Amino acid sequence: MQQNHKSLEYEAIIAKIYQALEEDSIDRFRSEFLELHPYDQANIFLNLLKETRLQIYTYLSPDEMAEIIEHFELEDVSEIITEMNPRFAAQIFDELSTDDAVDIMNILERNQIASYLTLMNREEAKEIKNLLHYEERTAGSIMTTEYVVVNQNMTIRQAMLHLRDEAPDAETIYYVFVIDDDKRLVGVISLRDLIISEEDWVVSDVMSERVVYASAGDDQESIAKLMRDYDFLALPVVDFKKHLLGIITVDDILDVMDEEASDDYSKLAAVTDMDRNDLSAIDAAKKRLPWLIILLFLGMITATLIGQFEETIAEVALLAVFIPLIAGMAGNTGTQALAVTVRGIATGDVMSEGAMKRLMRETLTGLITGVICGVTIILIVIAWQGIDQLFLGVVVGVSIMASLIVATIAGSFLPLLMHKLNIDPAVASGPFITTINDIISVIIYFGLATTFMEYLT
Repeated sequence: MQQNHKSLEYEAIIAKIYQALEEDSIDRFRSEFLELHPYDQANIFLNLLKETRLQIYTYLSPDEMAEIIEHFELEDVSEIITEMNPRFAAQIFDELSTDDAVDIMNILERNQIASYLTLMNREEAKEIKNLLHYEERTAGSIMTTEYVVVNQNMTIRQAMLHLRDEAPDAETIYYVFVIDDDKRLVGVISLRDLIISEEDWVVSDVMSERVVYASAGDDQESIAKLMRDYDFLALPVVDFKKHLLGIITVDDILDVMDEEASDDYSKLAAVTDMDRNDLSAIDAAKKRLPWLIILLFLGMITATLIGQFEETIAEVALLAVFIPLIAGMAGNTGTQALAVTVRGIATGDVMSEGAMKRLMRETLTGLITGVICGVTIILIVIAWQGIDQLFLGVVVGVSIMASLIVATIAGSFLPLLMHKLNIDPAVASGPFITTINDIISVIIYFGLATTFMEYLT
């Protein structure tokens, strides 16, 4: 009941916002709109027509608009930014946190980037230029330069005064990083420790010298694992001489985890950019066709193999009935092993357990499931076709058992091999491993059937 009340109240606010826009009432619009959380503001804003959005740009300040844009998906931001007056957009970039500004810049055209940087505040533009040099998906590309840093020789009183001055522009103040006179990272001190320490104590006596940090070139996925394992709210990023370059905050890591999960799922499904809703049907087809063409040729190999056993099928036509069953079971088992192994690699469980131990465990799993499924299909064939077809049931059962064992090994071995070769294990996609296992299962099934043909007839 309370939820319905909130929903009705929210709808009433939206109605007032639309009415204020229609009547061109700036004061009423700001009064209702700015009372909402920026996330709700972003949802309302994205559902408006372009003409109405252009109207809102005249109602809101760059700072207020920046808060809304921080809650947009990146694919939405490019359209919104380019429809604005360039000077207004540049002022928004000035107000955005540096890492968010860099993320947006990375999806814009080069001439657009140059235009906005020219119109921006010189200091803000300089910081963004420095971050744009880092490769995408690295620590340098997702870090922010808006953080609080103190010198190790400061007193606690001096550090607190400095924190008070810098806090309004910092992304987080819960960790205060400590540097020496050469600007090298030497420690970290929490806000709690600053508050409870005596004012005349020296920072170096209170700080923790065991600082976990990342290098600017580290992959963002490894950074996400590091922050997850240590439960950090922020992580410092340094250069090769341990000079502090920036920090990565937990909100950026949540975006990274979402991006990496979406990317891995896309690869497992053999598609790219599956989280983009702005692709046309033609563009979406272009993204999917390369994998489908590869799988088409692999499927032709399967068809050719079945053709090689035409005589076997002609003599015992019932063999053809079990082709989809055996191929399907092998494909499903391989995909299960693939998904478990890729997830284990992503979470680091495979590294802690050991690749060989994981492979042996999956092999044993394949053996157990293979034996149970094999025996089950033998009993089903006997119940369906009678005891006279016992040997057919045995051939089908043994084929399923062997196929499931091989498929499980393949599904776990391929991603482990790719990881060892520094290739993204998710590339061993579900459709790819399924088709490979189809080929293997057909060879096993018809190989056995041909070998024992005299018993089947």
